[in-house]
Amino acid sequence: MNEIFQELMRKATQLTHKGRLKEATAAIQRALRGTSAESPAPAATPGGMRPEATPLVLDGCVFEVHDEVLPPQTAKPTPGTGKGTETFISGTHTHAGLTRRYKLYQPPGHQGGKPLPLVVMLHGCTQNPDDFAAGTRMNDQARAQGFFVLYPEQPQEANPSRCWNWFKHNHQQRGRGEPALLTSLTQTVMQEHGMDARRVYVAGLSAGGAMAAIVAAAYPELFAAVGVHSGLPNGSASNVAEALMVMQSGKIQFITPPKTAHGGAPPKAPLQPKIPIPTIVFHGDQDQTVHPRNGEQVIAAALAGAAGADPTGTFPPGSARVEQGVSAQGRRYTRSTQHGDRGQALTEHWLVHGAGHAWSGGHGQGSYTDATGPDATREMLRFFFEHPKNLPH
Repeated sequence: MNEIFQELMRKATQLTHKGRLKEATAAIQRALRGTSAESPAPAATPGGMRPEATPLVLDGCVFEVHDEVLPPQTAKPTPGTGKGTETFISGTHTHAGLTRRYKLYQPPGHQGGKPLPLVVMLHGCTQNPDDFAAGTRMNDQARAQGFFVLYPEQPQEANPSRCWNWFKHNHQQRGRGEPALLTSLTQTVMQEHGMDARRVYVAGLSAGGAMAAIVAAAYPELFAAVGVHSGLPNGSASNVAEALMVMQSGKIQFITPPKTAHGGAPPKAPLQPKIPIPTIVFHGDQDQTVHPRNGEQVIAAALAGAAGADPTGTFPPGSARVEQGVSAQGRRYTRSTQHGDRGQALTEHWLVHGAGHAWSGGHGQGSYTDATGPDATREMLRFFFEHPKNLPH
């Protein structure tokens, strides 16, 4: 670990624990510039951005910025191109002052007949819907199996590197920020196209995976299952300093809050759904951007939520079924499955050995893909469709 990173971690940790978050961010910026703590703060940037709001790159996954609101736009979709009834349309959606573009894939042969499932796909940093669709090949599977795919787009106005703002406290709760916007968008396209409310799923990569975990926990009545690829659990960070620490180490204090010795307030806990959310995780064990321990914590949070949501307290049973395998291209993996007391799969954890920060089994036409790994797209879809939601009559 180099001296700059040591200084970053030491100062960020000290200041964060003291609640001095702005100073922690400034310390990180100084460390990355290689300057001392006594160095003067930078001058305001063109456009009047305050020094503490200077965009800060953390392994391409986190930026500290002030929220931006895009100008109001029409919520009507713009027809795209496609043959027959197969389309990949573009549109915009506004909710509570936030506007985001999106793309929606509709498979061929669907003309308002039988309701089809919906998979919401949240791209990673620096990506966009077209890039993410190309890398995951999700549209190919949608064409073959018959389901819609929704790709919300994070603009640079909201985050300089197009990251979903998973690490900011105002984007981590039900009814606020990006989770509320993404859920409103999902509900809107469901109504417009008559989709199957029992089979609505959300998945994402990296920052998109972290946001998928947040959205699923915040709206468990809507999403039947969630897929998190190379992401982080909800509640793992509420500012840039905490985000850096958890990305680098995977050590999270918020999954099981410890009891305090003198009756003080315990550390905050992640948002846990009142309805169990089946969760599938993919993570490379050589990921240098998001520590693979974060994948374990996503599973731990899902199991904790399932146990808390069970009025009988009888599941999860306690031990996972573990199997070793090798992909068709020779990449080894470990698959761990946790089942409930009635035999239903609650979680699947795929640890891909030797893989880095990339979509397992993805296509090289998209960024952040590893074609040698097991096919995360196929496996997530299998897991999803095994978990339709039981809706009240």
